[in-house]
Amino acid sequence: MSIVVTGATGALGRLVVDTLLTTVPAGEVVAVVRDKEKAAALAARGVELRIADYSRPETLAGAFRSGDRVLLISGSEVGKRVAQHAAVIDAAKAAGVAQLAYTGILGGPDADFTLADEHRATEQLILESGLPYTFLRNGWYTENYTGNLAPVLAHHAVVANAGDGRIASASRADYAAAAAAVLTGDGHLNTAYELSGDTAWSLTEYAALLSELTGEEIAYRNVPAAAHQEVLVGAGLPEGFAAILVDVDEAIGRGRLAGTSGDLARLIGRPTTPLAETVRAALSAA
Repeated sequence: MSIVVTGATGALGRLVVDTLLTTVPAGEVVAVVRDKEKAAALAARGVELRIADYSRPETLAGAFRSGDRVLLISGSEVGKRVAQHAAVIDAAKAAGVAQLAYTGILGGPDADFTLADEHRATEQLILESGLPYTFLRNGWYTENYTGNLAPVLAHHAVVANAGDGRIASASRADYAAAAAAVLTGDGHLNTAYELSGDTAWSLTEYAALLSELTGEEIAYRNVPAAAHQEVLVGAGLPEGFAAILVDVDEAIGRGRLAGTSGDLARLIGRPTTPLAETVRAALSAA
């Protein structure tokens, strides 16, 4: 039996592997990756590499073994993910894995925004497969904001159409720690976790925090959805993806990413990373 992480060279996948290696021998960890060269650092640490691509089902036949505990990290190609995830699920079922954990989105079947559509469909496919599952319904990553600080600092404004909605975000490392916990622990089969930060915050509070930490006046500009769409497209985002982000902001305004169930803190055995800590780290690295 191995612990298998798909998408292991991605931002979340690398953190999951890093966390696993603090408690599990490297020989028990497998990284499923598309590019062997990008995974060279993992191989150097003793992690087994299995080369496969979500978009090429024939490559997934050798990705899993009977009894493996598998983490399916959701793909990044919005619009293609259901078919990609279905290929992974089919391969996992054929191999007879002992657990299939999946990184979905906060709210699961109740999430009513466009970005959640493929996650809902994937969860249904996993249920229909009959595989022992763990649903990791991840809330918003704080890095979704701190990873895009340059234009905010340049224009002295956080621009969104989220109104006064609150966001119970956590750091990517927090979510990675939760994934590692359910892959290495017991009692997590056929369970869904609603994962989010301990404290929900508003974009007004986020802008105030940036002002405090930078010593510059940074405001939250709440704009209509159409205006935000124009800003994002003007910044170079494809129209379709910009529309998805605008729709997420609408969901934030409805409170869809504000839930604080406490599941994440319980899984990782500590409080989630505070917003200010992640912001400070991002500013230091900028």
